[in-house]
Amino acid sequence: MKKNKTIEINFMVSIMIILIIISFIAAIIKLTYVNTFTIIDGIDLEVFANNRNTTTKTLYANRGSIYDTNGDYLAQTVNSYTVIAYLEESRTTDMNNPRHVVDKKLTAKKLSEVFLSHNITSMTEEYILNLLNQEKRYQVELGPGGRDISESLKQEIDKLELPGIDFIASSKRYYQMGDFASYLVGYTKKDDSGKVVGEMGIEKYYNEELSGKDGKTSYQTDTYGYKLPNSKEVTDEAVAGSNIYLTIDNNIQLFVEQELKDLAEKYQMSWATLAVADAKTGAILASGSVPSFDPNKLNITNYLNPLVSYSYEPGSTMKIYSFMAAMENGIYDGNKTYQSGTIKVDDATIKDFNTVGWGEITFDSGFAYSSNVAATHLALELGVDKLTDFYEKCGFGSVTNIELPDEVSGIIDIVYKTELANAAFGQGITTTPIQNIQALTMLANDGIMLKPYIIDKVVDPNTNEILYEGKKEELGRIVSSETASKMRSLMYDVVYSGKTDANMYTPKTIEIIGKTGTAQIANPNGGGYLTGTYDYIRSFATLFPAEEPEYILYFSIKQYVGPFSEVASAVANIIDEIAKYKNLVNSVNEENSNLYMMDNFLNLETTKVLEKLKNTNLRVITLGDGDTIINQYPTKDTNILNNSLILIKTNNTNYIMPDLKGLTRNEVITFCNFIGLKYIIKGNGIVSSTNIEPNTIIDLNNTLEIVLSTN
Repeated sequence: MKKNKTIEINFMVSIMIILIIISFIAAIIKLTYVNTFTIIDGIDLEVFANNRNTTTKTLYANRGSIYDTNGDYLAQTVNSYTVIAYLEESRTTDMNNPRHVVDKKLTAKKLSEVFLSHNITSMTEEYILNLLNQEKRYQVELGPGGRDISESLKQEIDKLELPGIDFIASSKRYYQMGDFASYLVGYTKKDDSGKVVGEMGIEKYYNEELSGKDGKTSYQTDTYGYKLPNSKEVTDEAVAGSNIYLTIDNNIQLFVEQELKDLAEKYQMSWATLAVADAKTGAILASGSVPSFDPNKLNITNYLNPLVSYSYEPGSTMKIYSFMAAMENGIYDGNKTYQSGTIKVDDATIKDFNTVGWGEITFDSGFAYSSNVAATHLALELGVDKLTDFYEKCGFGSVTNIELPDEVSGIIDIVYKTELANAAFGQGITTTPIQNIQALTMLANDGIMLKPYIIDKVVDPNTNEILYEGKKEELGRIVSSETASKMRSLMYDVVYSGKTDANMYTPKTIEIIGKTGTAQIANPNGGGYLTGTYDYIRSFATLFPAEEPEYILYFSIKQYVGPFSEVASAVANIIDEIAKYKNLVNSVNEENSNLYMMDNFLNLETTKVLEKLKNTNLRVITLGDGDTIINQYPTKDTNILNNSLILIKTNNTNYIMPDLKGLTRNEVITFCNFIGLKYIIKGNGIVSSTNIEPNTIIDLNNTLEIVLSTN
């Protein structure tokens, strides 16, 4: 019995030894297999190991900023924050230091007061309280009004010391001037991967340069995702995007924006657009349009930039070029006479705008009267090929290649005699505002045309190296010096001869040359033209000063309903403002001979600036009682006369209504636009009363009713 038990034990031990040996051999075989082959059971072990043990994070590049020519921000990336509220009571372990929202009603009340002081009207006490009363939520985001808030608003909320209120930090694209030059600057949005991309204007055209280059950092981690203490970190640093400076002059842009907004507030129109260029270089100094949009709010209704993407029949401003084509081809005699009124071309009858004409007049007078019949006579003598060639030589029918996206070329397609006649006075062809500005440069440069440009320079923010610099670019001689001089003389006569209503555009400070245009609007639903009372596009092309033009202004407006004297007055006001700003005024009334050059007050202490202004003969209105200045009117480097109105905005948005009595119409409009206050004006003269009493808090949701009086 004992012997049998011994045999049994020995057998079991042998079996166990055999099993151990087999397992050991199997392990060796498996290890050999794993070391020999990289793919096991369909899994690439090398990739699996790398993914498991290496973490790679993207280092996002700072997007470059956009500035005006004076170095003032138009677009920049700033810190932003989203307000969140912790609702879970278990976050709090010490009631003396609560980490969740304890008093929801009080929290909602205090937060709403701060939001409303920043004109975020959606964040009412009731709305916030509803967010805080959500059940079974660890935390809630106080959106949309509490999303992407500014640093200053965050600081105000921080000062409330509300338990359970916190912030998620991020960044956003911020457009300091709001709807200022917004079609030029453009806007950005995040794509599906979360990367910021430009969608319009300079943001789109220079998206690659502004974006820079993202970097990355990689390091080894343990199975829990924590970085291993002695692991090597490999980093490719991000490269910040370039900074872009535009040729836009903040002051001139402001003159343009204010007049267009005022016009749009008072009268109905489909759109209006106005651009100003340096006639001697081709640099675009301002470009505004209505309706416009604020890139911070994206309250956009039209995604096309009127300066380069609107193509329409220009009307009689094209007579500038059809008449010069006749001069260049040796067939123009300004003293030669013709019978105005009507002319037959094949089966069509071409008429002057008054349908009866002015009898037998000279071709020079025909230009001043804006005679379609005169232009037709010249075009028929030129022929299709010569007029087409000259228009194309002036740049019509081709893009200018200005540094803006989505530029269109317009259409110059002339075949038949009737098309030839119509093209001579700007019908049946289409052009863009930027093409007209380009063509007008030849009048200021003795016949040499300049390429328009909008980029002053592109700068590397890391080294301050100028990567690209915009400059004057000659496109060649289009007309002779004599032709350019003759056309300037004819355009002077347009404004000052009294033969048309172009004298409405006459500014007070300097003399100008110009040409008006009125074009029918092509029927979008078929052939022919719209026939309504207001179905016209009216335009004005001007250069100033008349003797030696330094600036070009091109304006057009579609389906305007109102007295056209108001439109002309707006254009004249802009010219006057530019003339004063650029010291083009030859003489000023003796009592107003002292000019004051505006300093840059942005980001300076309010008390110090007000103390400095106290020593000047200027009328100063301060808005808000903050300690730092965040905006000013006029902007820096503007020449203003003594007794001019100065507006200062501080970093506290509790605006108190000043006494506006005695302000002129333009001054009170400037005040309202400066703070974003809607207004209605009645009467003429200076301000005699308003519906908001002085020394009361201004609610920007209300409308200021202004009564003007001559007494």
